[in-house]
Amino acid sequence: MLIAVVGASGAGKDTLLDKARVALADEPRVVWVRRVITRPIEAGGEAHFPATEEEFTALAAAGAFCLHWPAHGLRYGIPAEAGAAALAGDCVIANLSRAILSEAAARFPLRVLHVTVPDAIRAARLAARGREDAASVMARLSRVAPLPPGLDVVEIVNDGTPEEGAARMLAAIRRSL
Repeated sequence: MLIAVVGASGAGKDTLLDKARVALADEPRVVWVRRVITRPIEAGGEAHFPATEEEFTALAAAGAFCLHWPAHGLRYGIPAEAGAAALAGDCVIANLSRAILSEAAARFPLRVLHVTVPDAIRAARLAARGREDAASVMARLSRVAPLPPGLDVVEIVNDGTPEEGAARMLAAIRRSL
């Protein structure tokens, strides 16, 4: 199964994923995906494999990704090995874009963990990152990207402490094992 963790920027997906990864470090059935992103490693954010546009294009053409998509001026890829693991029966957990969910559902058994947070908390988190100016933060807050219909979705409200949100995510992952 592929477990897609999705949610708006600032919802806390990476924080919850990091805590869940530590809690499930000894679980052999869980595969944690590290994405390939056309963002330099020094730009911060999640741990990822950086690639230039040219490198990413070559990787995609060579079939190195089971899923890939553009978002916010960057390109993201899920390594093909992760797709093979999901089809082989492992529980593969990846941070995906809502825009790629329909394709993911057509190719893999899929469960979506949709991380949500009230806008006021999200705005504060985005501002604290320091990666965008106030206008860009407001533009992100105004974007609405609904989930495609017909998916197996578990809502995870991340409005408390990181530990509370991670406990909700862990419970959803454990139900999927």
